[in-house]
Amino acid sequence: MALADRNWRLIREEARDGPMQMALEEIAAQTAADGGPRTVRVYQWTPSTLSMGYGQDSESVDWQFCEREGVDVTRRQTGGGGIYHDETGDISYSIVAPAEELPGDLMECYDQLCEPILDAFHAMGVDAEFVPEEYPALHDPACYLRALHPAHDITANGRKISGNAQYRTRDAVIQHGSLSYSLAVDNHLGVFADPGVDESTFRERVTSIREESGVPRSDTVEALEDALADWCGAEEGSWTDEELTAARELAAEKYATDAWVRERTA
Repeated sequence: MALADRNWRLIREEARDGPMQMALEEIAAQTAADGGPRTVRVYQWTPSTLSMGYGQDSESVDWQFCEREGVDVTRRQTGGGGIYHDETGDISYSIVAPAEELPGDLMECYDQLCEPILDAFHAMGVDAEFVPEEYPALHDPACYLRALHPAHDITANGRKISGNAQYRTRDAVIQHGSLSYSLAVDNHLGVFADPGVDESTFRERVTSIREESGVPRSDTVEALEDALADWCGAEEGSWTDEELTAARELAAEKYATDAWVRERTA
């Protein structure tokens, strides 16, 4: 059965805080596993947020900087380093579906689920591709400066423009990713206790959609939404009241707590 033969919903860009965005992914996985719609969505982090990697050491974060600059902090279910999600400079997405409907091989799964992301970049006029070979790490705590891997890192003209990651529950696959629309370099580096590199080195490794094509942010969001919907035949949809209630509870009990964000260890 093709992806388009299944029940998919597109949830257009919504602005929510970090804990709620991460909780919604877990709830969407539960919905898909229980026979409800699969979900593709685009989302915005409001306020700007540092999402720590699953096993990231909390001592690598400059907590005073985050508090002073109004940057929220949560922790993802996926590994890797921290990602600074600027409120306007970052565009994020997720794809959630039952595990039995997607490839069990990780590389094959990335290849399939990144198809619409690459399609969106090409529609924006960005010559993006999976990084052709591994690049060495510049700074491990920062996701965009870690070693680049051909399975899930996307580059344009040799510089990273998107990172993508997956995790699996017992019955579902969740892939989420971050697309750089514009770069707030001071904050990208400032959220880390020891940023490891200067602005010039950061810009040598990372680029943005605005720099590569000049497409307005609203058009970028629409291109990503359209690519996701076309890829799986999704119809425009929304969260149910029950999903939103469950996500708020999960955000408060998990993703917004010090036990998950500051004290969790790998």
